[in-house]
Amino acid sequence: MGRTSGRRNLSNAQRLEIRRRAAAGEASALIAAALGRERGSVWKTLHEAGGLAPRRMSCSPLRLSLAEREEISRGLRAGESYRAIGRRLERAPSTISREVRANHGRGRYRAWRAELGRDGRARRTRSAKLARNPRLRARVEELLRLRWSPQQIAVRLRREHPYDQEMWVSHETIYQSLFVQGRGALRRELARCLRTGRR
Repeated sequence: MGRTSGRRNLSNAQRLEIRRRAAAGEASALIAAALGRERGSVWKTLHEAGGLAPRRMSCSPLRLSLAEREEISRGLRAGESYRAIGRRLERAPSTISREVRANHGRGRYRAWRAELGRDGRARRTRSAKLARNPRLRARVEELLRLRWSPQQIAVRLRREHPYDQEMWVSHETIYQSLFVQGRGALRRELARCLRTGRR
């Protein structure tokens, strides 16, 4: 299907499909590719629909939850020790101490600020994997030049490095590195190697 440039040519069904895919967490570049449209049409559709609520990030049970952070904040205001707060939360005192130190100390600790900081750190780590691992980036670029799809590359890397998660990457991350502004860890010209022929 050929591309058209403007949102005015999108059908109601396509606009609904854009919103559905975006709500499910699909990147705008992938939505545009799936519908055969420009990424600007996707952004404009979402913008005119009022955007989407931010997705909740999944949190490892090893990490503190927002509820635990609020309990830490209450404990600090009550003058409790790290040991007492940790005992109530069934966490090590060192975990509580590290959390408070990383988030402005006893006098300025706020649960909401600590939670925002965690989300920001998690996003930065995820988006930078190809940028911070030259060996992984070189292997992905090599396979793209051989016309492997991002899905095939993701599977191949897990087979090549079954015990080294630093050499694993999802196909979504590869697409984002090629297409999404601000995440371009891979060379732009490699997008031409995708077998669909799409930009």
